[in-house]
Amino acid sequence: MPERRAAVVGAGLAGSEAAWQLAERGIAVTLYEMKPGKSSPAHHSPLFAELVCSNSLRSDRLTNAVGLLKEEMRLCGSLIMAAADQARVPAGGALAVDREGFSGYVTEKLRSHPLVTVVEEELTAIPDGPVIIATGPLTSDAMAAAIAALPGLETLNFYDAAAPIVTADSIDMDKVFRQSRYDRGSDYLNCPMDEAQYNAFVDALLTAETAEVHGFEESRVFEGCMPVESMARRGRMVLAFGPLKPVGLRDPRTGREPFAAVQLRQDDAGGTLYNLVGFQTRLKFPEQRRVFGMIPGLENAVFARYGVMHRNTFLQSPGFLNRNFEMISRPGCFFAGQMTGVEGYVESAASGLVAGCALAVELSGEEPPEWPGFTALGAMGRYVSTPNRSFQPMNCAFGLIDPLPVDAQHKRIRKKADRYQAISERSLAWLRSRTSPGESETERKDTSEHE
Repeated sequence: MPERRAAVVGAGLAGSEAAWQLAERGIAVTLYEMKPGKSSPAHHSPLFAELVCSNSLRSDRLTNAVGLLKEEMRLCGSLIMAAADQARVPAGGALAVDREGFSGYVTEKLRSHPLVTVVEEELTAIPDGPVIIATGPLTSDAMAAAIAALPGLETLNFYDAAAPIVTADSIDMDKVFRQSRYDRGSDYLNCPMDEAQYNAFVDALLTAETAEVHGFEESRVFEGCMPVESMARRGRMVLAFGPLKPVGLRDPRTGREPFAAVQLRQDDAGGTLYNLVGFQTRLKFPEQRRVFGMIPGLENAVFARYGVMHRNTFLQSPGFLNRNFEMISRPGCFFAGQMTGVEGYVESAASGLVAGCALAVELSGEEPPEWPGFTALGAMGRYVSTPNRSFQPMNCAFGLIDPLPVDAQHKRIRKKADRYQAISERSLAWLRSRTSPGESETERKDTSEHE
């Protein structure tokens, strides 16, 4: 029997997950990665699955859609979720990771896999044969041109931003307090502001000098990564109801909720770095030192990384990709990651999981799986493949997932958290009760031996 082989282009979160799913199903993989010889403006590490923005993979609760998506991926043997669970750092109800530990785990697992061959080379054309393109929204100019030349394709752009990171020993701990919202632990540092401090900070943001981003338009910024200065321009109290909201916090020095609070989240396993939650920005670096130095506790902060903004490219996927992220006009050619129109680390990795599973099944001569719309994985594939005149990047959300059917008494679960929990339990029960489309050959063999 000839060797079953596929190529994966790009070793970010989506490409790494896709390569792992293929290899775990007996498919030999050639994984192309242009680093360390060449990097995009947002990448700095030679490791695979580099986290270029936040170190948070967001909520880990089943009452949150991305929490469901993560649990579905765990059930499907996700490499990215295994790495995240191994590199976890304190973050309350969220799953945050040590960046180096996370990427190091993924890199080691793939480089040591007997069916994965890593080629450190920039590809300027799409390989022939079975392939998954996962070069990311910051794909190189040459590959972007090759993708744009594919028949029936439009590419679109939007802007993304990363928050700054400060060193822990430069934070004035006499001015901050440690607490997660609603007493869910003490994983966050909080910089409380009174009304006068908040207004002075907003005034400074409104007048601060920003770095030019070629072609930048406010209307083309993804809402989930809106620069903090752009939010301030929407209204004086927008930040106080957004990333600086004090709800669920209590300053132990006053015993009261502060007027506003900036939260800092641990960024590494050793607790030496903290990022400013929700503080994506395109302010010039000296302005970041000046304006963010007005935050109580950060007057003398040392910036390990400044916030940056960059352009992201994504595909007009509806009509171009099917629900498994495969080209409709070119079977065997898949795309994965943020360029498909999914938004977020977890969603990007999940698209790689779906694409990797589907290609592995196709190479085995079987019909590819179709994830049902009541799963987060299926709903996400449906979103990127369904015609939509105003198609934009989208985080996983319960609004994309099939709602619960109304029971015989026409009753509906009214409490939102209970309804979301029930939707999650329905999906996970389905995954656990059958041979999942994401189940590996090893898992399938183990299951059959024990039945």
